[in-house]
Amino acid sequence: MKYRKLGRTGLRVPEIGFGCGNIGGLIIRGSHEEQIEAVNLALDLGIDYFDTAPSYGNGKSEENLGKVLAELEPEIVLASKVGLSLDQLDNITEAVERSVEASLDRLQRDHVDVLQLHSRIALSRDSPQWRGSLSVDDVLGENGVADAFDDMRRMGKTRFIGFTGIGEAAALHRVVESRRFDVVQAYFNLLNPSAGYPVSPDFNGYDFKQLIDAANKNGMGVAAIRVMAAGALGGEASRMGYAAPTVGNPMVSGGEYERDEDRASRLGFLLAGSRSLPQAALQFVLTHRGVSMALVGFSNLVQIREAVESTNLGPIPDSDLKKLRKFWGQVKG
Repeated sequence: MKYRKLGRTGLRVPEIGFGCGNIGGLIIRGSHEEQIEAVNLALDLGIDYFDTAPSYGNGKSEENLGKVLAELEPEIVLASKVGLSLDQLDNITEAVERSVEASLDRLQRDHVDVLQLHSRIALSRDSPQWRGSLSVDDVLGENGVADAFDDMRRMGKTRFIGFTGIGEAAALHRVVESRRFDVVQAYFNLLNPSAGYPVSPDFNGYDFKQLIDAANKNGMGVAAIRVMAAGALGGEASRMGYAAPTVGNPMVSGGEYERDEDRASRLGFLLAGSRSLPQAALQFVLTHRGVSMALVGFSNLVQIREAVESTNLGPIPDSDLKKLRKFWGQVKG
């Protein structure tokens, strides 16, 4: 396993992080024995970063991961999250503290290493297309999320703080430029590369306007998320690859699973030699040197091994990048 710096945190993290969410779902739906085996394998292969959240399986992910970690007692980097709804914004500090304490109880820990906001962010709560999101002021204003997270850090409940980079691009960039957070989770994959590469005005997906580059300029670590496009890049639809066939609500405009699966079917030019589509997806993400690691959800041990093997492929060839740029310009929903 190769390791990279997580921005200004001083942490060195594996190129592959273990995502404990609904995508893949092993930590939520697997048996305790399967979860022990998976975490042991991941640790043996150098994966020592685990990312969870209260919303994953309605607390089951944190609870199950906590049991596994209590049994194995490994040295890891542990990240969790706080999701806030609009009805909690009258007292953000209280809502954050309550969520963190519940997470730590499920995880059987006294702190996490990285605490992240798990809510969409927009310029305002009533921004078109992003209604129901937290506003930039909710995040950065007095007694907002950043202040509450700083309180958690002062109390020893977390070492570093971050946020999920989903929402209105202009708002996400403002939060990055505030330098209040240490880590951002950036939506970045073969089907939507806009967090890491410029795309044309007629690009069909949502444009995150090179959020990864902005994060790098501001000293932030970058964890790439949705690297398998919610499973659409996991291989054959019948394989139950890196996600269940039904993935719920899309994370961004134009992110519906069925459409992404159709787009993925046009990426056969990446399947050179023995490289699989999931490995090509990871190779693409890790080619961007601004990415600290790719977070991947797993449903079986084969996927863990396959993901780690992808780190030995090196950068994606320039010839493939040229074809991808053409593909991004041609893809239509």
